[in-house]
Amino acid sequence: MLKAIGMKVITAAVAALAIGALAGGTAEAAGKKLTIALIPGLTTDAFYITMHKGAQAAADALGDTLVFQGAPDFNPVTQVPVLDAVIARHPDAILIAPTDKVQLVQPLKKAVAAGIAVITVDTFIGTGHYQTGAGEADFPLSYVASDNVLGGQIAARALAKAIGDKGKVYVSNVKPGVSTTDQREEGFKSEMKGHTGITVLETQFNDDDANKAASQLQSVLARNPDLAGVFGANLFSAMGAASGVKQAGSAGKVKVAAFDAPGSIVKDLKSGLVDMAIAQHPSEIGYFGVIAAHAILNGQSIPVNIGTGFTVMDKNNIDDPNVSKYLYVE
Repeated sequence: MLKAIGMKVITAAVAALAIGALAGGTAEAAGKKLTIALIPGLTTDAFYITMHKGAQAAADALGDTLVFQGAPDFNPVTQVPVLDAVIARHPDAILIAPTDKVQLVQPLKKAVAAGIAVITVDTFIGTGHYQTGAGEADFPLSYVASDNVLGGQIAARALAKAIGDKGKVYVSNVKPGVSTTDQREEGFKSEMKGHTGITVLETQFNDDDANKAASQLQSVLARNPDLAGVFGANLFSAMGAASGVKQAGSAGKVKVAAFDAPGSIVKDLKSGLVDMAIAQHPSEIGYFGVIAAHAILNGQSIPVNIGTGFTVMDKNNIDDPNVSKYLYVE
């Protein structure tokens, strides 16, 4: 209950911030058109494409310029050169989804040293607790994202219900060190401790490769023919696991809970290949990220943490416009 109340308070605070920024922010910055750069985790993912659209909507409303630049894969090795190139352009603010919570700390310090405001979106650096005066990674001004621990808990509850609260399940994840998927796995396992009839098997890491996730599903199923379910901690993990279930001829038998909701998931939800999808609201993340950057550059205070919500999708509600509107743009 406290978490739900906190989310409402944060949402109300950001709504007020947005109204203030839209009403008077650009007037306060008379003569200066702000440039805000958005660096996604990768450019080809529907989640980040949708985030970009939300950010662009806010920039258009405020009269700011949005720069969208990223790498084609979710990897600090390819993201850091993009970040360096963006810093060289010297925007007023950088919104970034860091691809590693440790390896992006020093590169982002270069942005701060150059006088650029830094806000993380979707993923974070360090512990994600900013402006505390503790640790070397607390310098970003805000973190705008879903509550990923809560998202993992929601997925666990939905999957537990789907399998009748008994059986074996596992998490298909990307790799250790990615803040969001680490937290989703944490929330999932934490919730499953209260479901004593369910055994959580060893996590399978797929390096964000759907084909690898599919192969891992089949290997886990071969070792555990009584496998009841799998939680895909991100889009590629979930779709790969679903593909593996289909290839193994176990659709309907092995339940799949997917985190993230591209438009392509509708067919899998309706066919029963995927049982439920936890949709984030990436458009809101991008929108509120730009609003927050604009506000703080105009001397307003902003929340250190800005949370956005989730929508649980399944075959029974996916045709409801109030649900389907949260499908990601592809």
